[in-house]
Amino acid sequence: MATIALTGATGFIGRVLLKHLTAQDFQVKALYRPGSSSLPPKTINSVEWVAGNLEDADSLRTLVTNVDVIVHCAGAVRGATLEQFKKINVEGVERLLQVAVEQGVPRLLLISSLAAREPSLSAYALSKKLGEDVLLGYDGKISWNILRPPAVYGLGDREMLPLLKLIRRGIVPVVGSKGGRFSLLYVDDLAEAVACLLRPDIISDGQCFELHDGHPNGYTWAQIAAIATQLNGKPAHCFSLPRGLISIVGRINMAIASLSSYQPMMTPGKVREIFHPDWVSDNAAITQAIGWQPEILFSDGMRRLFY
Repeated sequence: MATIALTGATGFIGRVLLKHLTAQDFQVKALYRPGSSSLPPKTINSVEWVAGNLEDADSLRTLVTNVDVIVHCAGAVRGATLEQFKKINVEGVERLLQVAVEQGVPRLLLISSLAAREPSLSAYALSKKLGEDVLLGYDGKISWNILRPPAVYGLGDREMLPLLKLIRRGIVPVVGSKGGRFSLLYVDDLAEAVACLLRPDIISDGQCFELHDGHPNGYTWAQIAAIATQLNGKPAHCFSLPRGLISIVGRINMAIASLSSYQPMMTPGKVREIFHPDWVSDNAAITQAIGWQPEILFSDGMRRLFY
């Protein structure tokens, strides 16, 4: 079985990826940052832990030596400026590719974001697109694929958990445009897509794939409320969060960030992302290329989390 180098292995998505890859008998070399709040689960078999980070070429060189594929899951999701995001989402990709080519690694799978489809909205979205562009610049030097998941949730997620807990109680905050549509993806389905791409019989190099949970044309907030009603056995109630109020929070966060090392999640750019009306993914390309099919609709994901 192939040996995989995995970045971001101690994060929400990375930990689930690690579980799925080792369960399918992949050998994994996993990068972790010493001193970070997320410590590696060293009890997992078939994992060699490598201390370091995306700014340290030596640790990256150790990570990718004698591996067959790199799965690059690490990324920055918090920040106030483009430069803060670029440090990880662009320069980190470049540094990883440099050592990968140097060490003769044949393939890299980049887990990007659906936000890269709309780089004008935020510094985060632009950084993810620029990171993809770095990878495209290595075409011919290394085989590659890009995955663009939408909002990912599941066990171990802390970013979406407060919202999901409210939905569990029948309270549905309309975060963004009332008429907006958005796709979702349960983290285990994302992990299975990655594992499927790593199968030796799959040939899909040089393609960028969007993913979603199989619900056609994404969800509306009214559909989310209907799912909550069905799950709870009582009516769910929607309420809108005014854009002006969320924008004020974003501006306050930026002011705090300018005076400290604080790296916020909610910024004016993130507000523009939230209120963008179309975050619907299209599964057709990845299904046609590798046969992957998602299994966990939002209603199923909520049951797994709360019921």
